[in-house]
Amino acid sequence: MSVEKELLARSESKCELCSATNGLRVYEVPPTAEGTAEQSALVCNTCLEQIEAPEKADPNHWRCLNDSMWSQVPAIQVIAWRMLTRLQGEGWPSDLLDILYLEQETLAWAKATGEGNDSTEDAIVHKDSNGATLQAGDTVVLVKDLNVKGANFTAKRGTAVRNISLTHDNAEHIEGRVNGQHIVILTKFVKKS
Repeated sequence: MSVEKELLARSESKCELCSATNGLRVYEVPPTAEGTAEQSALVCNTCLEQIEAPEKADPNHWRCLNDSMWSQVPAIQVIAWRMLTRLQGEGWPSDLLDILYLEQETLAWAKATGEGNDSTEDAIVHKDSNGATLQAGDTVVLVKDLNVKGANFTAKRGTAVRNISLTHDNAEHIEGRVNGQHIVILTKFVKKS
């Protein structure tokens, strides 16, 4: 049986990433040497174009990974991990990456092309009291009255802090202006608005 026939049977004649049924092609997940069905995926032209040209990636198209990342096929898991890694600046892909589990061998395959080697595992991620990822420039709301040391005032619960900046060496600290004062705030005392 040819690789294409194996993939058509495995995928029920649908793109293994977004479930499209038109323009299906065999994609050998790099780096591959053998070109077997286990190292390949059946993908549509839209997915293939965006995989091969990351600058053309449409984040909304890749919301399909919310379902396809759970595939038991390592090649699909590798593509899902790579695309989520590329798009993690969007916010939601970062959340999916946090829950995606890959076997060590599969993760090594996913990283083999250099994807994710920008130290994403070591990157500091700022999360609010509800676990939402904070970005520089976000607006947050205080969830507790805070005594501001050295400024002699209390920042009241419900106060909005606009245009926050992130402390690059500590995931628990953000900075912002309250009552005209530039202060450091613990992330556990804010929620993203």
